[in-house]
Amino acid sequence: MRKEARLYKKVNENLRCEVCPRYCLIPKGSKGFCKTRIHEDGKLYTLIYAEVSSLNIDPIEKKPLFHFLPGTKSFSIGTISCNLQCKYCQNWDISHRDTGEIATQEITPENAVKMAKEYGCKSISYTYNEPAIWFEFVYDTAKLAHEQGLKNVLKTNGYISKEALKELMPFIDAVSIDLKSVRKDFYQKLCNSHLSYEPAIETAKELIKNKKHVEIVNLVIPTWNDTDEDFKKLSKLILKELGQVPLHFTAFHPTHKLTDVPSTSVKTLEKAREIALKEGLKFVYVGNVPGHEYENTYCPKCGNLLIKRNGFDVMKMNLKDGKCPKCNTKVPIMF
Repeated sequence: MRKEARLYKKVNENLRCEVCPRYCLIPKGSKGFCKTRIHEDGKLYTLIYAEVSSLNIDPIEKKPLFHFLPGTKSFSIGTISCNLQCKYCQNWDISHRDTGEIATQEITPENAVKMAKEYGCKSISYTYNEPAIWFEFVYDTAKLAHEQGLKNVLKTNGYISKEALKELMPFIDAVSIDLKSVRKDFYQKLCNSHLSYEPAIETAKELIKNKKHVEIVNLVIPTWNDTDEDFKKLSKLILKELGQVPLHFTAFHPTHKLTDVPSTSVKTLEKAREIALKEGLKFVYVGNVPGHEYENTYCPKCGNLLIKRNGFDVMKMNLKDGKCPKCNTKVPIMF
């Protein structure tokens, strides 16, 4: 569905899109980098408003979010394309597509909220591809969801403009951010970005400043971001800039244009977690390894098992009024 964009400005004969840090300058008759916004007759239009490519009822843990409404379901929807082009994207079949290349179904904000409530979901997640480029639909749906008592979740690469984030801020409750690497060339070589990790960090900082729940995800790719120094720098950066946010080290599996790289070993993920804990982070998880003990949440003071998980399933919760029942330590989990 075509709809006029909310955030853009005229610059001479061009239009500047302002939903992400690329700030694409779009000539008449052309599209921006994400191929979902077109300049026609002096106006910028989104071509994907209410166009849904993927819809699922997911555990909130799949985002992954381990400290936000644990054990609940989230109505998860996504569209097409992205403002990055990661060579290893597991959802490349939708995120690397142009408009019209794959089938979508039209779901209005009203329908999305209605379906979420009918399925007993506590939240709506904008996920599977980058929600920043779906800004108008996310804004309208998130606002309506709040009016209906639902929470809103972004699964994002953090490449969202300050302007767009400011408008969305009142309606967003939790965000899972992919912080891909602290190597300066990682984003350029593997993600087709003109920037590095800074936009993701700045997005996370602004969300935390506004008291939103944030968790960080680092997909560990062998030979690209898997050294001890990588893990140390990442952990230091997170602790310094964001504080005690949950951190997920997740396993890479060969896909799309990165099939010549092996899967991440469990040993490497365990090492990453150990380094992050030594650097001072308190809640560090291992992901994409169903059944691993470090999918669980432990008390940072006494080590007591607080939430037992198997993959995305919560098997047991052992908290009393948000505190460890053994040593009474307050644990930052939103129920």
